[in-house]
Amino acid sequence: MGAAVCAAGIGNRESVAGSAKVPYELGMASYTFREFPLDKTLEMTRRLGLKRICFKDFHLKMDATNEQIADAVAKVKAAGLELYAGGVIYMKNQAEVDRAFEYAKAAGMKMIIGVPTHELLDYTNKKAQQYDIRVAVHNHGPDNPLYPTPQDAYEHIARLDRRIGLCMDAGHTQRSGVDPSEAARKLADRLFDLHIKDTTEASKKGTTIEIGRGIIDIPKLLRTLRETNFTGTLALEYEKDDKDPLPGAAESIGYLRGVIAAL
Repeated sequence: MGAAVCAAGIGNRESVAGSAKVPYELGMASYTFREFPLDKTLEMTRRLGLKRICFKDFHLKMDATNEQIADAVAKVKAAGLELYAGGVIYMKNQAEVDRAFEYAKAAGMKMIIGVPTHELLDYTNKKAQQYDIRVAVHNHGPDNPLYPTPQDAYEHIARLDRRIGLCMDAGHTQRSGVDPSEAARKLADRLFDLHIKDTTEASKKGTTIEIGRGIIDIPKLLRTLRETNFTGTLALEYEKDDKDPLPGAAESIGYLRGVIAAL
């Protein structure tokens, strides 16, 4: 783990992303640490030298009270992190849409990484306008027919308010047989967020692996994001090794920083 940990910036070293002057930032999708409590999740995120985090509801329940939300937010700030988004949040009825926006507002989140059903998109659009909170629709690959690819999601949201955009999952996109770099370039005008990961195969059988060991052309993707002036977050969603994710997460972040520096 030693070299990977050093490359990843454990010890809160300055972000390579910042020094490389790319328009985006690296961050953490807390699903990576789904088997760990909030305090440990924040500690490990800090050890990776990251500044932004997106909470999955393992770390802040959707039905949390305002007091519980305020306590969690205080812990995030004390750790020197920014809670920039929540998700992935599924929305199957209007009550769940309402809850998602109230949850995000109470936590001061600027964005919801969401999966509203097709029928709820117009209602979600109205709520985004009302709350002035962006919604990034997440694609889930060949396992989920609702939004299998970023292009599919884009076609459903293109007519909506500009506060409705995309969270492209690089792994699920590749597993659907779509090059994430080409998708990022084609859909750049609505790309708000990116769950960065690598995968073993460009098929439904593909599984998460340490970034740089899989089949995604990561240098091409990062170069494309720079060329298209992507200003969002590349949130690491490392789905492997759920009981011991830090070594693989450190290797993945270290690889990303190395590529960014080489650009």
